[in-house]
Amino acid sequence: MLISNLLPLLANYSLGFDLVASPDDTVTLTVIPRKAVGAKHSLESGETRPISITATAAEIDAELGRGADGALGQLIATRKTLADQIADQRQAAEDARVAAAEAAKAKAATKAATAKSTPPASPPKLQHSVTPPVDAKPDQPATLF
Repeated sequence: MLISNLLPLLANYSLGFDLVASPDDTVTLTVIPRKAVGAKHSLESGETRPISITATAAEIDAELGRGADGALGQLIATRKTLADQIADQRQAAEDARVAAAEAAKAKAATKAATAKSTPPASPPKLQHSVTPPVDAKPDQPATLF
C-alpha cells in the first residue's frame, strides 16, 4: 500500500529513504528526492533537498499512505512549483537580456546609418584680423581693453 500510494511521486522522482529509530519510540525518516530515470525536467536544487520527518511509526505510515495528497507529496509538489517559477524567471531574464542587446545593436546600426548619410559638418571658419586697431601704437603691444 505504501509503494502504490507513492507511485505518483515516483513518476517524477526517484526517492531515497533513510530511517533512524530513536529511544523515545519516534522514527526520523529522511526522504531524498532525485531525478527519476526518463524524467523530462531537470531538478532544481530546492527540489532535491532532503526532507526529514520525525514522528511515531504509525503517524509516518498514515502520512505516507496519503501519497501525493500527504504532507510529503504536497511538499515535493510545492518545491516543483517553485522550481518551475524560478526556471520561468530565469528564462524571462534571459529573453529580456537578449531583447535589450538586440535593441542596442539596432540603435547603434541606425545611428551609424544616420552618421553615414549626413555629411560631416565643417567647423566654422574663423576670421583673423590682420590689420591692427586704429589706435595701436607701434612700440606697445596690442591690448584687448
